[in-house]
Amino acid sequence: MSTTQSERLRELLEPLVASQGLDLEEITVDSVGRKRVLSVVVDSDTGADLDAIADVSRALSAKLDETDAMGEGEYTLEVGTPGAERALTEHRHYVRATDRLVRFQLTDGGELVARILQVDDEGIDVEVPGVKGRKATARRLAFGDVDRARVQVEFNRKDKHDENEKEEEA
Repeated sequence: MSTTQSERLRELLEPLVASQGLDLEEITVDSVGRKRVLSVVVDSDTGADLDAIADVSRALSAKLDETDAMGEGEYTLEVGTPGAERALTEHRHYVRATDRLVRFQLTDGGELVARILQVDDEGIDVEVPGVKGRKATARRLAFGDVDRARVQVEFNRKDKHDENEKEEEA
C-alpha cells in the first residue's frame, strides 16, 4: 500500500504517461506559499518534444481533475524533461546518454569524466579524453563501481560528422 502522496500519484499517473510513449522519471509536490506545485518529469529513448509534453500534460491534467489525488487545494501542474545535466540513475538513462560526456563519482571515492560509448547489462564502456596531446583511452566501468553519474554540458564539442567533412576536404 502506498503511503506518500508522490507514490500514490506515481501509481495513478505512470500508466497514463506510458500510454503516451514516455517514461515517468520523477514526481515532486512542493509548497509555494499557499499553492502547491506538482512537477512531473518525463522522457523517452528518443526524447520528448514540445508536442509530446503538451499532450501528456493535457492527459495528466484531465486525470488529476477527475480524481482527488491532489486534494481540494489549488495546485499548478508542471510537466518537463530531465534537462541537460541529468543525473543517471537507471539503466535506461545510461543508454540514452550514449555518446555524451558524463562525470562519474566512483564508489572508491574517485572521479572520472568520460564519454559513454556503449552500455550493456553489466556496465559501461567509456572513452576517457586524452590530456595534453595524449590519445583518448577506453575503459570499462561496472555499474557497481559507479556511485553517481551526471551528464555534462558540452559547448564546443566537435561533431564526428564535422570532422569527417574536414578530412574529406583536405
